[in-house]
Order: sequence, then C-alpha cells, then structure tokens
Amino acid sequence: MRFGITSKLFFALLATSMLAVLATSIAARVSFVRGFLGYLNEQGVERIESLVPSLASAYEQHGSWDYLRHNPRAWFTLLLGGSAELRGVDAASAFRGRPSESDLTGVSLRVALLDAERRLVTGNPEVVGAADVPMRPIVVNGATVGWLAVLPFQRVTAGAGAHLQDRQLISTWIIGAGAVLFAALVAVLLTHRLLGPVKHITAATHRLATGDYATRLVVSSSDEIGRLSDDFNRLALALEKNEQMRRAFMADISHELRTPLAVLRGELEAIEDGVRTLTPESLKSLQSEVATLGKLVNDLYELSLADIGALTYRMADVDVAEVLRLRLRGFQDRLNERHITLESDVPRDELIVNGDETRIQQLFSNLVENSIRYTNSGGRFRVACRGERERVVIDLQDSAPGVPPELVPRLFERFYRVDGSRNRESGGVGLGLAICKSIVEAHRGTISAQDSPLGGLWVSVTLPVA
Repeated sequence: MRFGITSKLFFALLATSMLAVLATSIAARVSFVRGFLGYLNEQGVERIESLVPSLASAYEQHGSWDYLRHNPRAWFTLLLGGSAELRGVDAASAFRGRPSESDLTGVSLRVALLDAERRLVTGNPEVVGAADVPMRPIVVNGATVGWLAVLPFQRVTAGAGAHLQDRQLISTWIIGAGAVLFAALVAVLLTHRLLGPVKHITAATHRLATGDYATRLVVSSSDEIGRLSDDFNRLALALEKNEQMRRAFMADISHELRTPLAVLRGELEAIEDGVRTLTPESLKSLQSEVATLGKLVNDLYELSLADIGALTYRMADVDVAEVLRLRLRGFQDRLNERHITLESDVPRDELIVNGDETRIQQLFSNLVENSIRYTNSGGRFRVACRGERERVVIDLQDSAPGVPPELVPRLFERFYRVDGSRNRESGGVGLGLAICKSIVEAHRGTISAQDSPLGGLWVSVTLPVA
C-alpha cells in the first residue's frame, strides 16, 4: 500500500503527538516518584535523625523503653516536642507554635521505635520486617539500645497512589486524544496550505511531460513553493521556446535542402531530356547549387560539433589585424562588383590574441560576407580594429537596409532571418552569425549587434589579448 504525502504527514504528526504524550506521562510518573515522594522520604530521614539525641537522653534517664510502651502520649510528646516530658514541660505545649514540614507531611505517623533486637517498642508496626525502611541507631554509652525507623511514603500511600495513578492514566488518555485530534486538524490545515500548491505543481508537471508546454502556474506566495512555481514557469517557457525553435529548425532545414536539390534535379532532368545542353553556364549553375548545399551541410556540422563541445580549436598567438586585412583583401572583388565603398581602419601594429587562426578567418569571412550580402548596391562598409588594455575590439558597420531594433537580439539565432530585404533572395540561410557567436564564445570573447550610424547593422566583436 502506497501512502501519499497527506497520509505520511498525518501519521508523522500522530506518532509525534503519541510519543510526546507517552514521554510526558513517563516524566510525570518519574517526577512524582523521585521528586515529590523522594522529598517526603528525605524529610522523614531528617526527622528521625533529629529525634535520635532526644530518644538517647530519654533512654539514659529511664534505663529502658518500658516507659514508652503502651504510652502513646509520651511517644507523640517526644516526636512533636523533643524531650518535653524530660524537661517537665506539659505535653500540650509541644503542639504550640508552627509545626515542622516533616510533621505536616505525616512523618510522625510513619516513625517507629525498635529495641536493640529490632522489636517494636512503639510507633507504626509496619516498620517491623520491612527491608527498605531507613533506620538510625540510638547509642547510649557506646551501646546500641534501639533503632529509630521511618516507613517510606510509598508504603503508606499504596492505595492513594493507585488511585492517583488511575486518575493520571485517565488524564493521559484525555490529553492523548486531544493531541491526536489537534494533530489531525494541523495535518488537514498543513495539507491544504502547503501540499495544495504541491499537488498543483505535480499536475502541471504531468501536463508538461505530455507535451503541453503552454502550462503555467499561478505564483501566489514568495516562499519555497512560490519560487518553485516561478522556476516551473521559466522551465515551461524555455521548453515552449525550444519546441518552437525545433519546429522552425526542421522547417528551415527541409526548405534549405529542398530548394537547391530541386534546382539540381530540374537542371539534370532538363539536360537528360535534351531541353538544355551541357554548357559551361549550366555547369556553373549546378556547381553553385552544390556549393550552397555543401556550405549548409558544413555549417550544420560545425554547429552540431560546437553544441557537444567537440569542435576542435588549435590555439596559438594570432595577429588579428593581419588576418582581418587579408580577409578584406579577399573580398575586394565582391565589394567592387556591388559598388560598395570600403572604409578600413585596421592598424599596422600587431594585435595578438590567443586563438585558432583558421576559426578567426572563418569568423571574419562570415561577418564580411553577411555585410556585403545585406548591403544595398552603392552603399558603404566600414571596418575598424583597435587594441585596448586587455582586449581587441573589431567593429563592422554597413549601410542600409537596417534591422528593426526589436529584432536585433535574435540575429544570432540559428536560421533566423529578418523579413524584408535581408532574406534568402540574398543567399543567406541564417547560420552565419550563429557560427560567429560560437567561434567568439570559444575564444572567451563577446559579440553583439546594434543599429549602425551608416543606416545598417553594427556588429562588434571583442577578443581577449594573449
């Protein structure tokens, strides 16, 4: 049988209450026996010790205990007033004044006088033969002439003690029943207050596990349950976004792969049917589509390696300024074709960083290619590179068209392309900037984008110096 949290909490509180009641009962019993009764017994022992000198004087005066036998008045006179009779004081005077605590607790009725052979002379007869009775010897001239004993309080209160124990047992059961009811009430309240939100979280988690990523929880408190609900909402939002990105990723992949494949198949079927002849121009078209497919597959492969941390980097000292100058020189023909004016501010001094030269070349190639591809013909392209204290900063700015400010943060997402002028008609598939971000982060740098004063996009890259 499996118990839920509610049952576990209830039985835990119930067991705690029962243990508390049991411990309280045992403690009360021990306190009563060892505390109160022990105190009374100590009072009795102290009382008989104080009476020993008076009884020794009385024996020495009379020569025996015969004067106390069958003379309870003389016995109680000695108990209550010491040697009052010996001093010629009336026995009634022994009762004047404030009685001692031992007399108020009935010690006088529990005391007995025994002779030298421990036979009863006077007092409580139950003392004779008892094994646990405290005794004190009465010594006269070096000889023990008698014994003074006091009966323990437990023996004279056996009936009352049993009655008290029964009453305590009944009280304990009443207290225990009240504690159980209180524990049940607390368990119900705690279940409603604390476990209610947990049940909602459990149900929401089940819905989330079945694929309902739109599930959200209402955060109604600021405690641990509230923080858990807030974290659940964050998790659900992240899963919902990842699911949307996954679907968009699959759609983009299928679209990007299908388009060049369709072109290749159409071209090959046209050549096969004799509609088109195999000419250098048709071969160039086929090679262009194959190159597009190859670049897409390579980009996807590199991103997958970067995701699992398997993309290799051969770190060494690299002159970033020299690499950037070489990349710009390689794109000069493309810039001229589109009549884009290059404004370069790259210093001749070395700007050394610790990185993979091949990956840094790929970074600059993707960034320059992105700017050329998405800049209108006749526009401007400005590149600047400078060294600061502990980093190297590379800025790339292009002219119109620009990117809406609300879409700039998404430029580094995979397969994300801005609608309008920056679309696939220019040849991009939305992976270039994502690869750039992966390369920069692998070099412990940062990359960001913002609006350019030239009217287009401003991409800034920072790399730590060697």
